[in-house]
Amino acid sequence: MAVHKMKPELKIKAIENGTVIDHITANKSLHILKILGLPQDEIVNVTVAMNVVSRETGRKDIVKIENREIDSKELNQIALIAPKATINIIRNYEVIKKDKIILPKQITSIIKCTNDKCITNFESEPITSKFHTIESQPLVLRCHYCEKLIKNEDIEKQFE
Repeated sequence: MAVHKMKPELKIKAIENGTVIDHITANKSLHILKILGLPQDEIVNVTVAMNVVSRETGRKDIVKIENREIDSKELNQIALIAPKATINIIRNYEVIKKDKIILPKQITSIIKCTNDKCITNFESEPITSKFHTIESQPLVLRCHYCEKLIKNEDIEKQFE
């Protein structure tokens, strides 16, 4: 009689309160952590699962942040890196809100224009950068001022 061994399974602990960012593009979770800029002066438990199996996309990352809910500016930044991510707000171990990230039509002051001659890059001109979303897959933005097209790889470099 053959004895079948059970494969060990790694479980990620549930969080009582906080945010779970799921369906992050594989290997982009470290960019998400940089966007969130977690404070150094307080204890924040963060769990990161990278390159895990996903039925929808093949591979994905997951970030769990205890005792913190992300704000709308952070959501817009995350949308630039992981446009198919979902945000789950957790309270008392229950998902109380679940949203897909929506890439905004206009993005303000999150990234810089890659055109060195753009007015937003002159220190003497205090003008906030502004972009319009042209394509979401692959991501393409157009600068409001100089009309330069910014592609996904240029955006990701700004979060490294």
